[in-house]
Amino acid sequence: MLKLIGCFLAVFMLLVLVQSCERVSSMARNHTVNRRAKHKKSESVIRRDTPNDTICIAAVGDIMLGSSYPDSSKLPPDSAKNSFKAASGYFAGADVVFGNLEGTLLDSGIPAAYKKKLETAYLFRMPTEYGKVLRDAGFNLLSVANNHITDFDKKGYTSTTKTLADNGIHYAGLENCPVTTFQRNGVKYGFCAFSPNAHTVQLLDLAYARQIISQLKRQCDVVIVSFHGGAEGALYEHVPFKMESFMNAKRGDVHIFAHNAVDAGADIVLGNGPHVSRALETYKGRLIAYSLGNFCTYKSVSVSGVCGMAPLLKAYLNKKGEFISGNIIAFRQTHERGLTRDTLNRVVKRIKSLTETDFPESGLNIDEDGSVSIDNQD
Repeated sequence: MLKLIGCFLAVFMLLVLVQSCERVSSMARNHTVNRRAKHKKSESVIRRDTPNDTICIAAVGDIMLGSSYPDSSKLPPDSAKNSFKAASGYFAGADVVFGNLEGTLLDSGIPAAYKKKLETAYLFRMPTEYGKVLRDAGFNLLSVANNHITDFDKKGYTSTTKTLADNGIHYAGLENCPVTTFQRNGVKYGFCAFSPNAHTVQLLDLAYARQIISQLKRQCDVVIVSFHGGAEGALYEHVPFKMESFMNAKRGDVHIFAHNAVDAGADIVLGNGPHVSRALETYKGRLIAYSLGNFCTYKSVSVSGVCGMAPLLKAYLNKKGEFISGNIIAFRQTHERGLTRDTLNRVVKRIKSLTETDFPESGLNIDEDGSVSIDNQD
């Protein structure tokens, strides 16, 4: 009985909140994936809709525009104004422009007590004026569910969410703001984000995730789900189909999480956390990106090798949320030059290889020019 009452209370709280809150590995060639039994493809052929019936979601991975802690030496010399110069034109025309904000927007403050106890602590505190940089680049949706949103405790995440709201950017992923809803061009979107970290909506609680997502789907046309999960670094490009851990902390079974999300009503699932790109998959007609890697990160985050490959994924869905087609636009990062277009399309080739290895029966075709399509599509 107590369990039942607890469930009812969780649903009630969610309803209230909905209203108030809108690394290439040298081992890759020999990698063997321990796959689970394949889900038989049951989705019907999805026909290409006319442009008026198609929505576009542009999505990138981690964003961290430097840190003012402990001093300004880790901030970009141009106050981050040109951080997205190479990419912002590619956001044009997208209904939703999404990324994972890997840090806080806060002008002053001391690190959270638990961070001080860590042997090595990465502390990301971006000036609040950088909110305008994000807005002007075109972002209108950001996840704050990750392991850096609490770097500066409550003051940090409170300032972050206020700054995003002040700049008209929707967000979700904290315990006190698990979801957001918004409308664009006649389509109502629902968004929720999950991570295994304190004060965020828990990635490891699959039942609660299903509850949140299904509730959003009952209210919205298209549901976007983000997760921050999986081990970190160049050795972890592949989806391992098991619970992942990093630095003795559980980081989720991202395959189970993503399928659970789609089963609950998610129309697109966008992963981040490993700091490298991972495979794409379609499941029940919905697109899953298991990690979009780093996108625009200034110092403190490694961008060597595969960690510097930065994809921009444009996914085209019909208004039921079914995946129609997509495009991966390749960028590359260095600490010296920042974010630049990669005409060699290295991240496209990498995601293509990872997808063919990890999800050979997914039905996705990724061309070397970045085009993403589905088998048997008209």
